[in-house]
Amino acid sequence: MANNAFKNIGIEQVRDYWDSRPCNVRHSLKDTGTKEYFDEVEARKYFVEPHIPGFAEFSRWKGKKVLEIGCGIGTDTMNFARAGADVTAVDLSSYSLEIARKRAMVFGFDNIRFYQSNAEELTSVVPMERYDLVYSFGVIHHTPHPHNVIEQIRRYMDSDSIFKIMVYHRNSWKVFGIMISYGRGAFWKLDKLVARHSEAQTGCPVTYAYTKKSVEKLLKGFEIINTKVDHIFPYKISDYVQYRYKKVWYFRLLPALVFRWMEQGWGWHLCVTAKPE
Repeated sequence: MANNAFKNIGIEQVRDYWDSRPCNVRHSLKDTGTKEYFDEVEARKYFVEPHIPGFAEFSRWKGKKVLEIGCGIGTDTMNFARAGADVTAVDLSSYSLEIARKRAMVFGFDNIRFYQSNAEELTSVVPMERYDLVYSFGVIHHTPHPHNVIEQIRRYMDSDSIFKIMVYHRNSWKVFGIMISYGRGAFWKLDKLVARHSEAQTGCPVTYAYTKKSVEKLLKGFEIINTKVDHIFPYKISDYVQYRYKKVWYFRLLPALVFRWMEQGWGWHLCVTAKPE
């Protein structure tokens, strides 16, 4: 998916952004690096994104080899390891990896290998071997050249490997909200606006958002097994940052089934399961 909006963004800018505030690092007020901190981070992550365990299928990979691209502070990583997988975890951010390594030590997981790497140059750092699962949740859309990452990932897979990826969904409630709140109808600025407002900390340098059609183009050379749309964040940000879960008024008025229907059509997460052709 070519996009001139990000043509001048270097990987250093992406790394510095995530080093400044790793994803989910503020999901707990406990002392960072303690068991209590990590337990709260995990509980909060899966409370607001309950579809993740079902998509990842952690228990399915017991005794299997899993390569995670973009492990962040290691929430999904730990659950793959907890389920008995042999995990290799990669991230661009040295600070994120520092926390993830601490997490593995706190929980006593010695079946995880960590590497700091730009995913666009994965083979220059991560030893070449075949994996049963390559998993990347909410990561590849933040690198300047996602196609390069897909080409690199393909080298760690064979015809029996599975690829699970989440990228952001362009036809989503989130993108609509960004356009209404910040775009004022300037659709030609949408790509940069989505990048700036895609994360909890504003100013993300790169964020691609995909349609079902364009993600198929991104995954050229893969057979798409399943594609699902999920996740609308319904909570008031002012309350959420204070660890209170109060929904925005219009979401409070919606019946649960209607809200779930919205998530499955206009959710922010485009979750794809594929395998090499």
